[in-house]
Amino acid sequence: MHPIALQIGSFAIRWYGVMAALGMLAASFLLNSNAKYTGMTKEQCGNALIVALVGGILGARIFYVVQFFDLYRNNLVEVIRIDKGGLVFYGGFILAMILLFIYSRIAKLDIFRMLDNFTPALAVAHACGRVGCFLNGCCFGKPTTLCVGVTYPAGSAPALRYGDVPLHPVQLYEAGENLLCAVLYFHLVRKAPRGVAVSTYLIVYGLLRFINEFARGDHKLILNLFTPAQFIGVFLIAAGSVMLAWFLRHKEPKVAKD
Repeated sequence: MHPIALQIGSFAIRWYGVMAALGMLAASFLLNSNAKYTGMTKEQCGNALIVALVGGILGARIFYVVQFFDLYRNNLVEVIRIDKGGLVFYGGFILAMILLFIYSRIAKLDIFRMLDNFTPALAVAHACGRVGCFLNGCCFGKPTTLCVGVTYPAGSAPALRYGDVPLHPVQLYEAGENLLCAVLYFHLVRKAPRGVAVSTYLIVYGLLRFINEFARGDHKLILNLFTPAQFIGVFLIAAGSVMLAWFLRHKEPKVAKD
């Protein structure tokens, strides 16, 4: 855990913000790389990225603040301090999808081709974000006896909950999984029929997130069964499976612009 990247006096640049910026740059590169395969111009890619970024940050922060409102009840100014971390991926994902749908209608774009293009970009941006979580000490794991266990410094949120014991670096697990999947999605956008990349993303991410949650140590169980993210993961798997079956049965020719 090392949240501060650079500090000059009272001014500090946190690693969480640095990794988020790197994620945005990587996402922009991937969006433009696959633009012609989804019928998007570079200008449309840039506009869609801004829409997704705004929706992602707002949605992720709103979900986090609502979930952990007790942390902000007596200090509402901290609500806007996203540089310190505190984002819920699913919240950002949901609001970003809603805003992208609206943008696709305005720009007269095929929403599923656009989402296909976003899958590798989203995966690599999420990977960068999870590295930021690790450095920030949030989204931490449960105690483990494995050699990969990480011990957090006294006073940090993980140490306050579990003490001086090694915890699963679940943030890095998810970062690695997202990077590997980004390669898969990148090639699916170029070779697979319309809708297959985004459908595959929903299935694979839903499954991986469901599994990863068993190693998470910062969530409470609902009905003593699963975490909120696991319930959402099951929904994503089901939705992605239905979508994938439909798109494979109703194939459309790929779009390619020079």
